[in-house]
Amino acid sequence: MQKAKLLEPYPMQDLLLSNRVVMAPLTRGRSDNPAHIPTPLTAEYYEQRASAGLIITEGSQISTMGVGYPNTPGIYNKVQTFAWQQVTNAVHREGGKIFLQLWHVGRISHPDFLNGNLPWAPSALELDYWARTENGKKKSPTPHEMTIDEVKMVIMEFKWAAANAMKAGFDGVEIHASNGYLIHQFIAPCSNVRTDEYGGSIENRSRFLLEIIDEMKKVVPENRIGVRLNPSYHGQHDMVVTEDTIPTFDYLIDKLNKYKLSYLHLSEPGRTAASAEFAEKNIAKRYRPIYKGTLMINRGFSYETANQVLNDGDADLVAFGTAFISNPDLVNRFRNNIPLTEADTSTYYSTGPKGYIDYPKAE
Repeated sequence: MQKAKLLEPYPMQDLLLSNRVVMAPLTRGRSDNPAHIPTPLTAEYYEQRASAGLIITEGSQISTMGVGYPNTPGIYNKVQTFAWQQVTNAVHREGGKIFLQLWHVGRISHPDFLNGNLPWAPSALELDYWARTENGKKKSPTPHEMTIDEVKMVIMEFKWAAANAMKAGFDGVEIHASNGYLIHQFIAPCSNVRTDEYGGSIENRSRFLLEIIDEMKKVVPENRIGVRLNPSYHGQHDMVVTEDTIPTFDYLIDKLNKYKLSYLHLSEPGRTAASAEFAEKNIAKRYRPIYKGTLMINRGFSYETANQVLNDGDADLVAFGTAFISNPDLVNRFRNNIPLTEADTSTYYSTGPKGYIDYPKAE
């Protein structure tokens, strides 16, 4: 019988996780107020799932220019920071650990979210993307190409947001450098055609993320910073895997070894990447030999396949997304071989408690 390594404790730097099951970041759209503040409903939602070895929250924008979806929370002012304390207190009461994911969507936005301003991006390239706004889907305009001063400002905004997260009681932060959002837009040659120090070569396209980490570690211990990457992200948010993509991530992930990060969070390729010529089809196996720290892997794992990737030594932690939406007691269900409840997809991004905090735990 396969060893249940998934349920074993794991020492992640100076944090002892009770198991290797991670709740992946999931946008749920329940901060339905003008100030982008997490609510008591948010606290209850995460408290219900505190048996995970680690919770990574939904993406939380680092500034007013970072938002790109309705009803997402922020972490850029005192009111938001104070409101997040109800979440961290609730999770800690249950013995859980929780990181806040820091987010800037970049060009994947719309002026409706930005007081009429154009979204920011590394390059002013037209894109084929329809933003989901409160008034229906709208075509994203060609974004504003960030100046050097604006690049430097956003780096500092990530730093300040990380400091706010620690003030709110989070155990750490995750930098969202994945899925076609701003940091990924700088990394990817399909979305970055700059000719200054933040564009062109692999080293230059990696610079934005590395400078964010360098600033962030001044206010957060390195071992409380995680980074999320998705090397084979293809076909969504107008992102394309090219012949330069995987060599770029090979370089970048090797450079991350110079930091004592909490973890590196990688995603296996989605369905659209399966036929992409230059996409890496097995992310964990490719990057386990390159990255020397804690490696977390994500996307489509079951209890059996999660144990397999751990037993094979290709990852240290496994993140589960949709399974946690409808199974707040996912760890207990794994431990006792209890069937999982299917999620209601129609309530993924709705408001209120339905499909959010009303999924029952198993008897």
